[in-house]
Amino acid sequence: MRSRLLPLLIVLMAGVLLALGFPLAASQAAAQQQRVVVDRIDDTTRFAALAQFVTARDEDSLVDPDDDERLHTLVTELDRYEQLYGIRAGVFYRDRTSMAAAPRNWRVPSSGELYDSYDAALLGRRAHDPEQVWPWQHRMLAIASPIVRDGDVVAVVVTDSPTGALRSRILHGWLLLAAGELAAMAIAVLLAVRLTAWVLLPVATLDRVTHDIATGRMKSRVGASGGPPELLRLVRSFNEMADNVEAVLDQQRAFVADASHQLRNPLSALLLRIELLGLELPDGHTEAESVKEEGHRLAQVLDDLLGLAVAESSGSQLAAVDIAELTRIRVEAWRPVADRQGVAVRFSAPGYAEVTGWADRVALSSALDAVIDNAIKFTPEDSAVSIRVTSEDEQAAIVVADRGPGLSDDELARVGDRFWRSARHQNVRGSGLGLSIARALLSQGGGGIRFGRREPHGLEVRLTVPSTEQVLSQRRAD
Repeated sequence: MRSRLLPLLIVLMAGVLLALGFPLAASQAAAQQQRVVVDRIDDTTRFAALAQFVTARDEDSLVDPDDDERLHTLVTELDRYEQLYGIRAGVFYRDRTSMAAAPRNWRVPSSGELYDSYDAALLGRRAHDPEQVWPWQHRMLAIASPIVRDGDVVAVVVTDSPTGALRSRILHGWLLLAAGELAAMAIAVLLAVRLTAWVLLPVATLDRVTHDIATGRMKSRVGASGGPPELLRLVRSFNEMADNVEAVLDQQRAFVADASHQLRNPLSALLLRIELLGLELPDGHTEAESVKEEGHRLAQVLDDLLGLAVAESSGSQLAAVDIAELTRIRVEAWRPVADRQGVAVRFSAPGYAEVTGWADRVALSSALDAVIDNAIKFTPEDSAVSIRVTSEDEQAAIVVADRGPGLSDDELARVGDRFWRSARHQNVRGSGLGLSIARALLSQGGGGIRFGRREPHGLEVRLTVPSTEQVLSQRRAD
């Protein structure tokens, strides 16, 4: 969720900053140009005031600049202006002939922006709002002001300014604006990261605790943490639901344990009476033997039910366990049983490194006993059960493989369910709870059990527990 929410927030913030940045950049460029336009208008107004008295002469007569002081002053001002600022300036009559210009040979073109400004000034309009100059446009800025005598426009003052300095100032302002936008974006990303973490903190905790409960750690709860009020209400509701589920499961386990315990006494008494009754019957009475066998089978089922209830309700004493050594001890304990059935047991463990796991030693031993018992039970005589210890995917694993008949795909999907037994193995002793007990014992410590085929035939059972290194690194990270 973080990978989807964080980019969304960043895109939204970037869109807001860009939506504000483009108008601000355009406004900044317009303000820079407006300052230049105001300066040029002031300059043209000054030149128009100087040219006002010159235009009072007869426009059809030739005027010698050396003989006319006012015209000489105008020409001198235009020349100095052009030399100081590099701006072409001139005063032109209505027929576009020059009264004075700097440089001297400069004339109003017959088209273009300069001509448009000149033409607008002939109509009595000042150039207050020329077209915007952008940093990528290499063009001039034309400003024209009319010279009015007796209500008529008799001449026009025109300036043609280079825009290099203006474009540089606009670009510099844009760079500062871009730097500000990037700084704002960095702050926005930081805020988005913090906001996302704040919003998703209860979700991440809820996901972790949900996984713990799904794997059998029913005591896990979501602690108080920050986050939106809606998610905090969800957390409280989840904890209440988990409490109710745990209470129901505890009641169910207590019922199974109590029922198993209460049924054992009358069943034991019943088996004793069957034994006494069998003494009164003649030898070889098959019905009595069948009744005794079914009674013992029922007693085994009750013992397994009680063991399953204890396995699901008891707490785990987790610690670092030498998996190879524990497996070796259990293999040696089961070897006499395997020898009586003519089954060989082969054990192997990596000798180059110690394989340690984080588990409850007693629970892991009991789970391994159930799996080894199952493997020996279904392995035919003169075959072998192989048991090996390995380390894989940050887990320590014990792999038990037999040479029995194996299971089909449908049966592999159901193996480990309570009371389930393959239809092909109904005559084999057992209650169908052994692998369920093993799964319950392993889940208490975060472990698991998986089933698969062993080629060409047989069943492979893989018991896994978290490796010690993974648990310690996770604790250091927390």
